[in-house]
Amino acid sequence: MTERGMEGAEGADAQVETLSEAQCWELLRRAEIGRLAVWVEDHPEIFPVNFAVDHGALVFRTAEGTKVSAALGGSAVALETDGPDAESGTAWSVVVKGRAEQITDTAGLMDTVRLPLFPWQGGEKGKFVRIVPTEVTGRRFPIVSPEWWRTPLQDVPTAAEE
Repeated sequence: MTERGMEGAEGADAQVETLSEAQCWELLRRAEIGRLAVWVEDHPEIFPVNFAVDHGALVFRTAEGTKVSAALGGSAVALETDGPDAESGTAWSVVVKGRAEQITDTAGLMDTVRLPLFPWQGGEKGKFVRIVPTEVTGRRFPIVSPEWWRTPLQDVPTAAEE
């Protein structure tokens, strides 16, 4: 990690860079894993998904189940992905908000065949879902040393566990 990353920032909001939409898409193209946030009945749920950028949208493949039912249920969805950049000592985070739609037309399905969609879990993954974005936002910020968060109480001995 660079000196900049190890030294830390002056405060929680120091040096936070708001990314342009073009920068966000560049990072999305390099990412493989994201967290899909959906609304299930009366509460939010989050699912890890492997995704790819395709024609200004995100595409993932999945099986029948809670994730796809909720994503296609008509409510807005969000996908977040992030990562560190060890060379610069920074981290980044991108959020895509929008609507999910199942890809069912032949041309759309044929387009997905070439995408690098490799789910972690095996099994039938015959549903292809496209997230059509309504908003794409991101930020980059310095990674601070763990020492930034150290408190005097961290080194105080505690009672032995029973």
